[in-house]
Amino acid sequence: MSKDFRVEMTDISKSFGGVTALKDVSFRVRPGEIHALVGENGAGKSTLVKILSGAIQKDSGTLKIDGLDVQIKNPHGARKLGIGIIYQELTMVPDLTVAENVYLHHLSNQRGFMNWAALFRSTDELIKRIGFDIDPRQHVGELSVAYQQVVEITKALSEDVKILILDEPTAVLAPKETERLFEVLNTLKSQQVSIVYISHRLDEIFQIADKITVLKDGLKVGEVISSEASTDDLIQMMIGRKLSAMFPKRKKKIGEELLSVQNIKKGKLVNNISFSLRSGEILGLAGLVGSGRTETLRAIFAADRKESGQIIIDHHPRKINSPKHAVSEGIALIPEDRKNHGVILSMSIKENISMTMIKSVVYKIGILNKSVETSIVKKLIRILQIKTKSIETHISHLSGGNQQKVVLAKWFGRDCKIIFLDEPTRGVDVATKIEIYQLINDLAEEGHGIVLVSSELGEIVGLCDRALVLNEGNIRGILERAELTEENIIKMSI
Repeated sequence: MSKDFRVEMTDISKSFGGVTALKDVSFRVRPGEIHALVGENGAGKSTLVKILSGAIQKDSGTLKIDGLDVQIKNPHGARKLGIGIIYQELTMVPDLTVAENVYLHHLSNQRGFMNWAALFRSTDELIKRIGFDIDPRQHVGELSVAYQQVVEITKALSEDVKILILDEPTAVLAPKETERLFEVLNTLKSQQVSIVYISHRLDEIFQIADKITVLKDGLKVGEVISSEASTDDLIQMMIGRKLSAMFPKRKKKIGEELLSVQNIKKGKLVNNISFSLRSGEILGLAGLVGSGRTETLRAIFAADRKESGQIIIDHHPRKINSPKHAVSEGIALIPEDRKNHGVILSMSIKENISMTMIKSVVYKIGILNKSVETSIVKKLIRILQIKTKSIETHISHLSGGNQQKVVLAKWFGRDCKIIFLDEPTRGVDVATKIEIYQLINDLAEEGHGIVLVSSELGEIVGLCDRALVLNEGNIRGILERAELTEENIIKMSI
């Protein structure tokens, strides 16, 4: 019996309805080791860590913690063994405060008495330990997605964890926030905490991980020491081919001005923002989390009511008072939070895609033309390479990357000439990212104007013709193509 490993998962298999998610996968993590799990969406990463965290049960295989055989039947049993997990999809209760969310598992032990002062103080200390400043009395629903993620991390750290699992923890964090998180993880590592780290961002995998295990189609295809491997090595294992360049080349055909935004103001995070967008152009909106990027797009799209400012489309002023009006003027918004704002999980792929194209799929008398709807949806599924057995499949059954493609398909089918993309590759794998980059390039080549918000600076540099840099709701400057580097964006952001 070996105690060299904190976690030993041997020959783990799991199937769902006849579909194999994992087949004879072995995975081991030492105390004080950060071990990354990588692979495409659907490779089996989340299934493996859900078995470790007690969320689902394995079909076969063995699991040991500190050399002892264990049966983890539920998340409560996992927490008793010192296993904490932060999922890619947030599990916060929006109507509760930050402190209540952090200590949610402990509230039932208070027997009617709650020392609120101590609770708020303890939460504040944990958040500051990570390097953030969030009011523990604030309701989680009032926080941005990025800060909700910080609360998730704080919640995990409130437990006495010896095994911490993180599934895409930096998907919505800016570089500075990611650096702070890595400082915390390295501190936990020095305290002999074992960390399992899942991310599609290969650059941060090499920055933080000691070892890397690669899964593909439910199989373990390799395990490497991060210092002895390269990005190309991992991509070769994940998708079966090397990648010489992440970003496909684009034939630039920048034309006439499509959109002019003049002195848009909305609260503290949108302060007299002005910019223009031309046909065939990809304009980046860069900045740290909380800089006002998402808020700017929402104000223009009228998802949030702006206080002042003017929107000019095709050289004509437009009074946009609602998202419906924005769409009628040819503006589409692919939102940051696809689960809550991009798709309806209880509906099928077909219903999600066609909902923005009602006029195209309904007869004049108001009856649905099912054959036209099916034809349009199948065409978009083919173009975007959405992996599904049927157009009737519910969105909830798709991987994160394919869900994102459905969000894109919904608006691409509408053929809006101005497209706002807010974190379009958040939580998707490398292969899907490349496909999305190509789709963005194709849209630009067809004459669409695109505004891209991304926390991955490499995407801003690799895709955009120029970038507007924001800080606390103010424009700090515009970087033209020749000046567009990660270093310049960071300098201008802070």
